[in-house]
Amino acid sequence: MANTIDEVIARLTEIIDQSCQRRSRLGYFAALYRKVTIKVKEGIANNLFQDGERMARLDVNFANRYLDAYELHRQGKQPTAAWQVSFEAAEQWRPLILQHLLAGINAHINLDLGIAAAETSPGEQLPSLQSDFEKINDILFSLVQPVQDEIGEMSPWIGFLEKIDPSADDAIINFSMKVARDSAWRFALRLNALDEKDFAGAIERRDEEIAKLGRLVVAPPGIVFKAGLMLIRLRESSDIPRVIDVLS
Repeated sequence: MANTIDEVIARLTEIIDQSCQRRSRLGYFAALYRKVTIKVKEGIANNLFQDGERMARLDVNFANRYLDAYELHRQGKQPTAAWQVSFEAAEQWRPLILQHLLAGINAHINLDLGIAAAETSPGEQLPSLQSDFEKINDILFSLVQPVQDEIGEMSPWIGFLEKIDPSADDAIINFSMKVARDSAWRFALRLNALDEKDFAGAIERRDEEIAKLGRLVVAPPGIVFKAGLMLIRLRESSDIPRVIDVLS
């Protein structure tokens, strides 16, 4: 378990290095996540947030949910259902780099973020967190274009998504950023209003919902869409260490 943002970054670096050595796609999300964590650290140092100390606590609490899930998976144990979908996808050849990233984003933002927010600022403290919570959107949006460019370098036909579905690109950005984070905040508010005895049950139900969404991300319905994804995948790099390096 990490206690500081620097420890989070160090642990993510370990996962990235191990993934490169093992040629594991688990390193895709870890590489993206380290990039986001470094940006949050810089934001705290530059006084971007109203309460930098609180934001650091949120960042660490949030990251530990992923690190704990990763460790459970590594030990052959069962993480949350949402993370299990993402980890199982990493063993498959067919999903695109983008799908691997979105499966991780789905589990971490749609499930973990609301929990971390409610735990970091419980009760009457939670409303004051919203402003800083929303400022993370600025950090995420600043990374959208660079990450899209990196994916395009490894997946030259990724633009074909827009030909399959002209709204695909916007839908992907909205899913991974604003919509997911708005949903996470609503979940935090819902958890914050519950008695302690109902907390675990609400998380379990949310986990089941997010796992279902994750399965749609990894294996979306529709023959035409699946065929289009396969065409993109055939042109996409299968050099896992190189992909991780580019995403880093």
